[in-house]
Amino acid sequence: MFPKENSSNGYHNPPPPPPGVGNINSHRERARRGTRRSRASRDSISLRVYDQQQQQQQRAPCTDFDMAYFHSYAHLGIHEEMIKDRVRTETYREAIMRHQSFIAGKVVVDVGCGTGILAIFCAQAGAKRVYAVDASDIALQANEVVKANNLSDVIVVLHGRVEDVEINEQVDVIISEWMGYMLLYESMLGSVITARDRWLKPGGLILPSNATLYMAPVTHCDRYSGSIDFWRNVYGIDMSAMLSLAKQCAFEEPSVETITGENILTWPHVVKYIDCYSVTIGELETVTTRFKFNSMMRAPLHGFAFWFDVEFNGPAMPQSNYPSSTSFTDNHLVNGSQRKKRINPNEALVLSTAPEDPPTHWQQTLIYFYDPIELEQDQVIEGLVTLTQSKENARFMNIHLEYTSGGRSHIKESVMR
Repeated sequence: MFPKENSSNGYHNPPPPPPGVGNINSHRERARRGTRRSRASRDSISLRVYDQQQQQQQRAPCTDFDMAYFHSYAHLGIHEEMIKDRVRTETYREAIMRHQSFIAGKVVVDVGCGTGILAIFCAQAGAKRVYAVDASDIALQANEVVKANNLSDVIVVLHGRVEDVEINEQVDVIISEWMGYMLLYESMLGSVITARDRWLKPGGLILPSNATLYMAPVTHCDRYSGSIDFWRNVYGIDMSAMLSLAKQCAFEEPSVETITGENILTWPHVVKYIDCYSVTIGELETVTTRFKFNSMMRAPLHGFAFWFDVEFNGPAMPQSNYPSSTSFTDNHLVNGSQRKKRINPNEALVLSTAPEDPPTHWQQTLIYFYDPIELEQDQVIEGLVTLTQSKENARFMNIHLEYTSGGRSHIKESVMR
């Protein structure tokens, strides 16, 4: 899906990742997702490039893994796929126009701007100035896009990390499309938090304002049959000796694919609710939740699916100004407690990657078991899931699953890389 590292996309090829970093693009060719970072020069002549080494003495250093990650986003194919995701792009545009009163005449920062499309939407909504920040070389193209649309007097493209670039004023709005597969993969939310803590005015607007990661048990007989049962009879030859290797190859790592609501066996459980106005970087290093499901049907349990929603709400309100609990219904669990879900869905604009909603480039993330578990209706599946930033590379995610059903306990470890 994405261009390979030796392909040409109209500008110089990024260098290969340093030894031991691993091929980030290879995961994107199997799955797919996007992020961005950029910024166009106000004088419409030159792009401002900051000396990151001086800044790194005071802030988190840019690692070899970070550089490989940024290089992967220099490829145009990634940005093309994201922009062509109409659910994603049109929801962001609608969110900007819904909040035009907060944007018009104000200062905006676009964290990970990529080709600059969200920054341009903000300029079209009347922003006084937009700082479009991106550490990838796609910033060079974003700057040209800004000039071609005669917006250099509004949009300032900053080529560098949010942790390193300098903006010499506070901003009214932060916008970013930071979500990775399974919401937290790639750890880009940390850059949004950094931008918030460095520049956002009190009472400023963050889009999206909150995010929710869900999980649910799934059955997927076609997927299991196609990857595993195939080896039991290959052109009349018993190749079942390949089953162990086939299971490892097919199900060792998380799989990014599209499923439907028919694959879901229970109501979902909320793994993590994130308030972008208050979440901390440390809070995201490890996420743990216990779950308990009751199967709604008799079916083989093949694994768990993960997906997320993000909401585009107005600026954070003081706690005393939040609506009373009578205006909510208890529909979902959040980290073991009931989450309040608004009765009126028109109160917030939602971008959803749920199986029952229109598909997006994020699809869903599946953690498959090596062997299915036969479930009876109302059978309990319980356990815990822990998501941890990899110590090897904080942009990777370690997934630890413990689950019990039918009196048997299991553990599944995997890495999203």
